[in-house]
Amino acid sequence: MKNNYYFDKPIGLIGLGYVGLPLCEELSKKYYVIGYDKSTARINQLNKNFDATNQLSKNKLLKINKKVEFVSSSLLLKECKIYIITVPTPVYKNNKPDLRNILNATMEVSKIINKGDIIIYESTVFPGLTEEICIPLIEKNSNFKINKDFFVGYSPERINPGDKKYKLKNIIKITSASNQFSLSIIDKLYKSIIKAGTFKAKSIKVAESAKVIENAQRDINIAFMNELSVIFEKLNIDFNEILNASKTKWNFLDFKPGLVGGHCIGVDPYYLSYKSQLEGHKPMIILSGRKINNGVVNRIIKKFIIVSREKKFKLNSMNIIFLGCSFKENLGDTRNSLSIEIAKKLSTKVKNTYIFDPLISKKIKIKNIKFLKYFPNTKYDAIFITVPHDKILNFGKKRILKLLKKNGVLFDIKNKLNSKYSDFKF
Repeated sequence: MKNNYYFDKPIGLIGLGYVGLPLCEELSKKYYVIGYDKSTARINQLNKNFDATNQLSKNKLLKINKKVEFVSSSLLLKECKIYIITVPTPVYKNNKPDLRNILNATMEVSKIINKGDIIIYESTVFPGLTEEICIPLIEKNSNFKINKDFFVGYSPERINPGDKKYKLKNIIKITSASNQFSLSIIDKLYKSIIKAGTFKAKSIKVAESAKVIENAQRDINIAFMNELSVIFEKLNIDFNEILNASKTKWNFLDFKPGLVGGHCIGVDPYYLSYKSQLEGHKPMIILSGRKINNGVVNRIIKKFIIVSREKKFKLNSMNIIFLGCSFKENLGDTRNSLSIEIAKKLSTKVKNTYIFDPLISKKIKIKNIKFLKYFPNTKYDAIFITVPHDKILNFGKKRILKLLKKNGVLFDIKNKLNSKYSDFKF
């Protein structure tokens, strides 16, 4: 089969979230795309040129809608020869991999593929999942054989939502496949849309492993910074000044302490540790990093209680507000948000807990927490600036500090206001 056999047909994209939609945009510049999502509401929004994730503007959606068909039925993907799966791979409450999305997507594709089709996975997985779980599932449900009747590839997503510099086309794309024939086609596909180019991994397992250690590495480095932050707080030495001095050395890694949430850095290490433990090895550093970063929530709460008592506040009569509560600045994604986790825990101790986040378009209901639609004009006993969106900082330091009662508690976690009144910062 010639390459044109694959590229002359629509490309099927399964999953239209933070990863799938930007990929859809780039692919639509070269190919006709059918974008499928099981959420009818999501498809209706995209067909009306609205993106709730704020990845694409109305004008961009108007443009790509000319070469993209958004559908909520996987049966409409039947014409495709290449399928790309970009569904979320979260974890359960016990931190074990939740594979329901990827397995359901695999099942749906296995029912509609034809001979010669190529299925590419972009979702984060543990090493071996594609070949040990997904391929056998496709074979079972399609009665096809891998590398004879169909082919599989793995090309891990490296999207950094909200990043204006490193976008999809500016990040080198790792490609891998079940054989050399399909690898040549997959690599050619991504090379056609990725300006930074591609890197052919030796195997699917190598590509899977590369993805999962990228975020585990970041998690561990941030955990180290969070631990150092605790140490130097006890020593009463400004940690930011230490970092300014340290990074004058050319090979110092410029990581910062912080709240590690979201669907990548706070999740991917569990996929690797899960697979490692299946093989009989309990990873010490990876799990320690996770424990340290998750422990930041209780550290902030403990510090808040101490400061509040020092200032003679009674927790059960306080009114507190969180300015920003997604997992990351300038993004409306609340998945695994540690800011929300802090708010939840404090809402059981304080009288009233409020959240103002102008980037969250989806209404969230959390017991004991009130979400404000507009920037408030009342005063609070405590303000938490845990996720300093530009849209929050743009209200101005003076207006933000006006929300604070006299002798109130200010937790400007990243010291974005540069205020001498902040009672806690990393």
